[in-house]
Amino acid sequence: MRDFHLPGRSAVFATNGICATSHPIAAQAAIDILKSGGNAMDAALAGAILLGVAEPQMTGIGGDCFALISPVGSNDVVAVNGSGRAPAAATSENLRDQGHTTVPLRSAHAVTIPGALDAFCTMSDTWGKLGLADSLAPAIHYMEEGIPVAPRVAFDWANSESALQGAARNHYLVDGEAPQTGAMYRQPAQAMLFRKIAKEGRSAFYEGDVLDDMLNTLTGFGGLHSAEDFAQTSCTIGDPISGMYKEQELLEHPPNGQGVTAHLLLNILSQFDLSSMDPFGAERAHIEAEAAKLAYDARNRFLADPDHMTKLDHLLSPKTAADLAALIDPKRAMPSATRISEAVHKDTIYITVVDSDRMSVSLIYSIFHGFGSGIASEKYGILFQNRGAGFSLEKGHPNELAGGKRPLHTIIPAMLRSQGRVTMPFGVMGGQYQPNGHARFLSNMTDFGMDPQSAIDGPRCFPDAGKLQVERGYSDKVRAELADKGHEVVTPDGPLGGAQAIMIHESGVLEGASDPRKDGCAIGY
Repeated sequence: MRDFHLPGRSAVFATNGICATSHPIAAQAAIDILKSGGNAMDAALAGAILLGVAEPQMTGIGGDCFALISPVGSNDVVAVNGSGRAPAAATSENLRDQGHTTVPLRSAHAVTIPGALDAFCTMSDTWGKLGLADSLAPAIHYMEEGIPVAPRVAFDWANSESALQGAARNHYLVDGEAPQTGAMYRQPAQAMLFRKIAKEGRSAFYEGDVLDDMLNTLTGFGGLHSAEDFAQTSCTIGDPISGMYKEQELLEHPPNGQGVTAHLLLNILSQFDLSSMDPFGAERAHIEAEAAKLAYDARNRFLADPDHMTKLDHLLSPKTAADLAALIDPKRAMPSATRISEAVHKDTIYITVVDSDRMSVSLIYSIFHGFGSGIASEKYGILFQNRGAGFSLEKGHPNELAGGKRPLHTIIPAMLRSQGRVTMPFGVMGGQYQPNGHARFLSNMTDFGMDPQSAIDGPRCFPDAGKLQVERGYSDKVRAELADKGHEVVTPDGPLGGAQAIMIHESGVLEGASDPRKDGCAIGY
């Protein structure tokens, strides 16, 4: 329980349904869908799609998504992969010949085929009740009427504004500038697009004049994309990967998402008695940082499109974790894992909804770096992700760029099960930080007995590119102790990620938690 003398937020308790996400208008839209007869899938899609106008620097229909779904009347969990593939003509050799060692972030070469819309249509048809048009309606309303820019959104918008190029500056700036907090932002071109999708379905995006708009833009920026690439876009449905941490079963999305990294990190941490440490002290922060370096190094070596990956069992093996844990010096820091791309992006959007029938949806939807590639189509303003930056250009690497492959993805939804019962959909946004965020969130609850809101609120740290990013929530004493262990301690410009969670109590009560690092909240009824 939090100290009511101090700033903070209480968890939200309800019985009919809860949505937790990073923007209050999106959370309210999801609840409105539930009240109008929709289920958790209808609501999650409505909130996620609306976030494309509420937080356009983070997500949009030119991006990708992943989801974990626990259907009504079941504790089974289904994994939906809505990530796109590289154009058939793409090769790593072509970029190496141009002198590149990584995929250039703000280029058409970083744009894989947007997969989110195909996945949204599939999920709505398979698990929704109302139909995709109903889930699109709230976003269309705000795209036409406008939405006030929230404080965290304005902060991120200003930081990423320089990425916008060409037509994107017309669609994603207001009077040529990043909008300030409270300014109204509209997307009339996107509203027109979504009205077409509501009427015609998937084909409205992947065919016709919308396809022409996207192809003309991408090829104009030197892209190798074709109509056939878009026509062949199809999400895949499978099983999550499972692992135990103490008494909790963690379900993560399989590769090409990096969920296995969270499993490996937790397996390494299980070799240490974290519960005997100060949860916000230097000892725990150090052990976690060292474990993260090792887990992310393994990720960078082995994780790839599942059709090209052979080391999944190795990454999940308890022996692998034990061998890596033995490399950790409790008193001294080791070098950080090498970055997988030129820069680390800050965030994405995550939404979770549980309804009155206890369908649970854990959905994450992203354009990767702030404003993605920075490239948007001329007519409809479709902002393209730069997920291709997750590929390696190293010859022979399992994650090497090649036509038709999916790149390593940072976005990962999660769920917990306890004794076979689904107990919590959750997610921690924040790009590369996400596996570390999942591990810290679960450890906060399991090792230190925190409730979900407290587990989200606590300060975070993360090792990246030779530096240990330490949020201001840590004391100066802890910072000094970490520096004494050899860490180069820095304070990140913005907070590390943002989390959302809904606990499903055995009593039937739902408990929603939402990260104060973002503008959002949990809303229930």
